[in-house]
This record gives sequence, C-alpha cells and structure tokens, in this order.
Amino acid sequence: MASVNYWIVLIVNAAYIITIISCIVVVLKENRNPIRSLAWVIALIFLPVVGLVFYLFFGRSLKGQHMISRHNKRKIISRMAPRHVNLSNIDLPVADKNLIKLSRALSYSFYTVNNHIDIFTTGNEKFNALKQDLRNAKKSIYLQYYIFSDDTTGQEIADILIRKARDGVDVKVIYDHVGSFSARSRFFKRMSEAGVETHPFFRVTFPQLANRINWRNHRKIVVIDGETGYLGGMNIADRYQNGTSEGIAWRDTHFRLQGDIVESLMYSFIVDWNFKNNPESIEYPPMAPVRFRNNTGMQLITSGPLDSWDNQALCFLKAISNATKSIYIQTPYFLPTDALQHALEAAALSKIDVRIMIPGKSDSRMLQYAGYSYVTQCLRAGIKVYLYNPGMLHAKGIIIDENLVIAGSTNFDYRSFENNFECSLMIYDKDVNRKMRDIFFNDIKPCTKLTFNTWHKRPIFQRILESIVRLVSPIL
Repeated sequence: MASVNYWIVLIVNAAYIITIISCIVVVLKENRNPIRSLAWVIALIFLPVVGLVFYLFFGRSLKGQHMISRHNKRKIISRMAPRHVNLSNIDLPVADKNLIKLSRALSYSFYTVNNHIDIFTTGNEKFNALKQDLRNAKKSIYLQYYIFSDDTTGQEIADILIRKARDGVDVKVIYDHVGSFSARSRFFKRMSEAGVETHPFFRVTFPQLANRINWRNHRKIVVIDGETGYLGGMNIADRYQNGTSEGIAWRDTHFRLQGDIVESLMYSFIVDWNFKNNPESIEYPPMAPVRFRNNTGMQLITSGPLDSWDNQALCFLKAISNATKSIYIQTPYFLPTDALQHALEAAALSKIDVRIMIPGKSDSRMLQYAGYSYVTQCLRAGIKVYLYNPGMLHAKGIIIDENLVIAGSTNFDYRSFENNFECSLMIYDKDVNRKMRDIFFNDIKPCTKLTFNTWHKRPIFQRILESIVRLVSPIL
C-alpha cells in the first residue's frame, strides 16, 4: 500500500512539474513583452500553485484567432469604403494623416468627416439623452455595455427596451458576462421574454472558466436606427449619476454621435454579436444617407486580445510621439507600457506640456498603488501630475495639441491595451479639441498638483507597497 501511495505522489508531482515547465515554455515562446513574461515566470517558479492557477486564468494569449471571417471583413471594407475620405483632399497636418493611415491599417478604421458630436460629462446628461433617443427609436436598437446593472438606472433602460421590443423595434443587447455578473439572471430573462435579444459576451461557466475570464468586452456602444450612436466611459449603473454607496462621486465622459461614424459603431457591434454566438445572425445593413457635410473628422479604433497588434497602444504611442505642444491625459488607471512611459517622458523633456490626471480616490486600491509607482519618474521628467479629489475619475481621454482627441472606453493600462475588447474615437477637430481642453482644465481646479519633493517624502511602507504591486502590474 505504501509503495502505491509513493508512486501516486511521484506521478502527481511529476505531472505538476511538467505542467509548470510547459507553462514557462509557452510564456517564453510567445515572445511577449519581456517584463510581462518575466512576471509570469517569477510567479510560476516562486509561487508555483498560485502562479499556475493565475496563469491558467489570466496568462494565456488569444492572438492569432479571428473574430470575423475574411469574407465578412471584405464585406465591411467594401461597404465602408465609399465613406472614406481621400486624405489628399483634406487639410490636416502630415502627422495626423499618418495616424489615420495607422488606424486604418490596424482595425480597418475608415476616416469620415460627415459627423456631429455632443459631449457629456455627467451621468444625468448622458442618460437623459440616451433614454430620449431610445424612446424615439423606430427600427433598431443595438446596445452593448461592459456593466449593465439591475439597479434603478438599469431597470429604467430595460423598461424602455422592453417597450420598444413589444412595439416591433429590433432590440439587441450585448453585456459582458463578468462585468455584469452582479445583475440577477432574471433581469436579463425579463428582457428576453419580452422580445429583447440578449447576448452575454464570452459567457463564463465552470468548464470554460480558465479559458474566458481574463478576456472581457469593455466597450460601451449604442446604435439607434443606424443614425445615432453613443460611446464613452459610462456603463449602465446608478453610480454614474448618483455616486457610490460610500458617497464617492463619479466623474466620466461620454459622447453622442451622428453621421458616418455611426456606421463604424454599428459594424463593431455586429462583429461582437456574431462572434461566438450565432455566426451571420445579423447581416450588415445598407448604409444610412449622409446627414452632415464636412463637419467633424473621426475614426473608430477597435482592439482586442485576438488582434495581431495592440491597436490602442500603438495609436496612443503614435499620437503622443507626434505631439508638438501639449499632451493632456485623463485616466482612472495609469499603468503605461514601457514604450508609452518613455514617450511621455521624452515629450516632457522636450518641453512639451504633458499633464496627467488620475483619481485621488480609486475604486481599486491595488491598481491605484500600482499607478502611483509610475508617478515619481513622471515628475522627474517634468510631467505635471494631478490627483482628482472630488471623487472617482473614470474619464478616459488624450488631448493632443490643438487638433486631436482620443477618447472612449480604453484605460491607460495593460489590461485595456492587451486583454480587453476596447474602442476609442480618434477625433480630428479643433472645436472638439477646444471643448475637451476646457473640460480638462475645469477638472484641474479641484485637483492636487503633485510635486517631486513632496511626493518623494510619502511613507516608506507605501513606496515599498507600490513597488511590490508594480512587479505584477503587467498581469493585473
């Protein structure tokens, strides 16, 4: 009996060691960011049990897979191409034209000019406009959110969707299965029974837990009748209007869109709907007529863990590197890649006005401490860093010089750049840039501006904690 137990223990240990070694080999063969790879190797070697579990859940790569068939990719390109503006016919700096080319190469992002945009900085503004547009829908409502809560705000939106579905409007809802996990199943069941088609993105069940939990759809997209769209940082939840139960106010930015750019939002939704669902369950509808002429220039840049490139990170890097006067960033989580950190430092050292605004109060202590570890080097390079004091800053945006704005669902962190399905607007317009600059400087008023000398004097235990958390920041 003892010999049997000995062999069982030996086999189990051997299998475990082989699994650990195999995972390390896979990490090394993927040729990822060296720091990220090193973080996984250290975790697997020195925390073998915990490291293995975390790797199985959060470490594997999806790159090389496809969200959309080549046939459908060609179909989208052929339908969007007529709206694409010839760059030789527009008055934009060469740097912006090169950014447009990069965005198109990465995610088939067509540059359009026949657009109109409204900017919302409070949940009340956004949800009042959204509910009115939903009530006025005549043909279709495509709605996609990372978090669709079953609180008061969520119930109000659900009630409108149910009424529109009963009126014969085609209503489809995508919600992230992890982001919306707190919503009770009967919340979505009530909508489904009323005729609303609901689809949990990457549904996580126990057999698929390790395969899917790490890759989440963080997009917030609404398309109404193919003519009006919404995109930004606000999910469907009470806290975006009323703050949290702890009394923390929520500051975010969202956009209402009309014009050619709405086609891009619609195609993004359709690709997500057809992915891992019922392929070809939504056809690509004909394009809506042009309603605006020669207004705001825009592109939609999408990204996800299946893409061959880190689309958002590359566009951010290109835009920051192109800056000649100013770079203003708002983000709830500041965990830049090495390339982005170096680009910001190089810009500041070149006497470009670089300002970064992050929350003074965060909904994630770990991410907050990890982000703080990057602040010292920013301050040393001359980057101005501000802590937003009134509440949780959840707005995501980059304002470059006087002509470019990048904003959407993408945070300035590894998760958004590599693991999440994200989308951002690339807005090439001086008027929108001016409005976003005004919003940024209005938000600065209640902020605390950090100084190198004061920041360097924070408690030693806090600095040690920040450094420890930073070690695993590439895999947070």
